[in-house]
Amino acid sequence: MATGVGVSSCCLSGVIHDGKPTGREETVAGIQTYIAEPSGDSKSKSIVLITDVFGWKLSNVRLSADTYAKAGFYVYVPDFHEGQSLPIEFLKSVEPPLKEQAKLGTIDRAKNAATVASTLGPWLIAHREAHTKPKIDAFINHLRTVPGTNKIGALGFCWGGRYALLAAHGEVDAAVAMHPSLFTVPGDFDPITKPVSIALGDKDSLVDATSRGSIQDTLAKKTDVPHEIRIYEDQVHGFALRGDWSDEKDKTAMDEATQQGIDWFKEYLA
Repeated sequence: MATGVGVSSCCLSGVIHDGKPTGREETVAGIQTYIAEPSGDSKSKSIVLITDVFGWKLSNVRLSADTYAKAGFYVYVPDFHEGQSLPIEFLKSVEPPLKEQAKLGTIDRAKNAATVASTLGPWLIAHREAHTKPKIDAFINHLRTVPGTNKIGALGFCWGGRYALLAAHGEVDAAVAMHPSLFTVPGDFDPITKPVSIALGDKDSLVDATSRGSIQDTLAKKTDVPHEIRIYEDQVHGFALRGDWSDEKDKTAMDEATQQGIDWFKEYLA
């Protein structure tokens, strides 16, 4: 029986990180793309970063790309939303930070739920798999033709996490999915043929213990495919990208999740 995982207000919450991205914008395969280059500019180990619903301009996303570039990867962050990402203002003003959400009363929670439904629902329909996956596949196929490119990885967060899993069906050489959403079990996991690493928070409102167990059971049957699932204590959906840098435990979890992805790609894009 397939189990579906959806979305909630956690997808639309979190903290905007300080810092100035150091990459550049360029059009790649007809798509506006943020590029973070490693020292020496080698494209041998390339990563396609598939964003959450807030898109390629979010500073958190670009700073993450810069971090992977410093670790030796050539990182592309394409605008697969085609200029239609949810606005940053929605993250900062409509959905409060996670700690504040915990203090909300019933009425405020209901208002937030209504806002999520009215904002996120239509967006997800417009950017459904039938519309999005062909663009991602075409972008990856284009990178295969770029001189100097050897292996390609997919790194996805939240909404993009599912597309990283789908890319592990064979389009890329390895994938990392950080707190993916909107996936089905076993449907999205059975076809995986490439090494995949998954990071989840144990307080993720979208992926409960039952769903985590179903993922683990499905991947355990794939003895010929390298895989790992790491569970982060006291972390919610979105923690690896939009956690609170001022909170020591959250910052540690973000750093460890980033290192998880870097280590995985270093091994399987080598």
